[in-house]
Amino acid sequence: MEYQSLFTPLKIADCTIPNRFAVTAMVTNMCTEDGYATEQYIKYHEAKAKGGFGLIITEDYGINPNAKGYKYVAGLFDDAQIEGHRKLTDAVHQHGAKIFCQIYHAGRQSNSLVNGGMQPVACSPMSCPWNREMARELSVEEIQELVRQFGSTAARVKQAGFDGVEIHAGNGYLIAGFMSFYENKRTDEYGGCFNNRMRLLREVYDAVRGAVGPDFPVSVRYSADEHTLSGRGIAESRMVARLLEEWGVDLINCSNGVYGTYNPGQVAPSYQPHAWTIDNAAALKKVVKIPVLGVNSIDDPLMAESLLESGFCDIVGMSRCSLADPEMPNKAKEGRFEEIRPCIRCMQGCVSGTYLQVPIRCCVNPELNREYEYTYENKPSPKKVLIVGGGVAGMEAAIAASRMGHKVTLWEAGDKLGGQFVAAAYPPGKGDFITFTCYLISQIKKLGVTVELNKKATAENVRAFGGDKMILATGGLPNKPRIPGIDRPNVVFAEDILLGKAQAEGRIIVAGGGEVGVETAMYLADAERGQITVIEMADKLSAKADGTKVVAMVRFMKERDVRTMMNTKVLEICESGVLVEQEGQKTLLPCDAIVVSMGYHPNNGLKDELSFLGDKLVIAGDAEACTNAMEAGTAGFRAGYYA
Repeated sequence: MEYQSLFTPLKIADCTIPNRFAVTAMVTNMCTEDGYATEQYIKYHEAKAKGGFGLIITEDYGINPNAKGYKYVAGLFDDAQIEGHRKLTDAVHQHGAKIFCQIYHAGRQSNSLVNGGMQPVACSPMSCPWNREMARELSVEEIQELVRQFGSTAARVKQAGFDGVEIHAGNGYLIAGFMSFYENKRTDEYGGCFNNRMRLLREVYDAVRGAVGPDFPVSVRYSADEHTLSGRGIAESRMVARLLEEWGVDLINCSNGVYGTYNPGQVAPSYQPHAWTIDNAAALKKVVKIPVLGVNSIDDPLMAESLLESGFCDIVGMSRCSLADPEMPNKAKEGRFEEIRPCIRCMQGCVSGTYLQVPIRCCVNPELNREYEYTYENKPSPKKVLIVGGGVAGMEAAIAASRMGHKVTLWEAGDKLGGQFVAAAYPPGKGDFITFTCYLISQIKKLGVTVELNKKATAENVRAFGGDKMILATGGLPNKPRIPGIDRPNVVFAEDILLGKAQAEGRIIVAGGGEVGVETAMYLADAERGQITVIEMADKLSAKADGTKVVAMVRFMKERDVRTMMNTKVLEICESGVLVEQEGQKTLLPCDAIVVSMGYHPNNGLKDELSFLGDKLVIAGDAEACTNAMEAGTAGFRAGYYA
């Protein structure tokens, strides 16, 4: 497929973007608490510029110390911050990319724990569904002061060497709140009719334009569909788009959604279709002549090309896949599609981590946020490295060790690579996951790793191998709880169901409502295997998964009549059913099969037998402690890099 649009320049005001690949704003939590740029933050953005992205739009820079929605986001509310952020723009520019700075006030979508101890402020006294702290209504005088701060921040943006400035008026933040009936309940000149609700954005735009001049690019990001009752839909968003063009805005960044677990537009998990909101960008593009940026689960260069060619948008935001592979544009241009590390939309590190106020991470890219550390410089003397285990941790270890110049051999006891991640691709909505396994295998082959399948490690053959370093990455095994009747023939394990090694039909009870248990129930329900019931000891399903993801999973199960029983303990598995206890009451639940999904434990029985290796032995991933694929891959990669 030839590229007609993706690698062509795009002119935005007086700025020429070298191609149509864009990274839109994502919270990184890599700056200092005072908003200063760090080396980690600079290297993170530089990797994307070096990888070929034409336009990078930073995370939202606070316009004052209390405007932040996250503790460690950037800021340009003080002249002292300019120098550090100029180092950022210099780093990006040396690779030919352009960088816009997004500026904002978080409004009610903040709390006193992250914004310097202040009560959140907003257009109306309402709390955010996630932050849950009541916001104080702004006075007109306070609004005018915030407008002034937007202007002074924009002036610093230009001084710091950015190529453009983006006003964040979307996703439920302060300006978005004023624009929408969903939040704006004011009765003064900033509330009520459309023009009044646009007043703050107009005043902010005028202040920003006055600070940066007529030729400096000014973008506005707003939610074309807020996906909530009383929120703005596409009909009014067309009106907004025409108004922005009339004012002189140079680019519209078509976002979607507001904060809220039930809001599908904030960040889409793998249960949403690819490019699922691109029609909104197309609708805006029909009513304006200025460029429109389209977003949401667009993670394939060929998909991006088709959207551009079809006229849906003028530039494509491919943000989460820039986390997965910052080199994607360069690889796409060279036709190296099998080498693109895919985004699987798991939300493990890019979304869930932001709640914890920790630097952004990625399940499929262990180098993310460690670009300053994993430089591949000062390589050690080549070693003979043995890796036991061909799951995510083992393959990441093999890849890292090979890139560091070591001779790597990987032993896998099974007949294929992938470990538990192969089973992870079977539940509904998780087809994307298999692309990561395929990527790892292709990299293993490309790097010349010697792979031996059906090779079980023993103390004897490890000793005979005689390597300089061994990484034990044998993963985890399903827990087999000590429940009477656990060995009955009607008992199977979730992983065996997903891999087609076992079947269940009729009245099925899934014991364990963690993520694997819920996904297995979804798999069985989608295959129409019978009546499914999930039993969980806790009061919540998939407690460790992202909230928006859990909502999609629960909705799927409700649509297929999957039943759930919380705060329920399995006491015994009987011939005709399962004896459970709920709130002190014991009940025998009739069933034809029971699927066990009660967690995992490390598969490291070989560890003690390998004590003769001393410090030559490293245990990585679930073989050390069972967590999740992101932690396993990160640990494996680190072990390989420092082998």
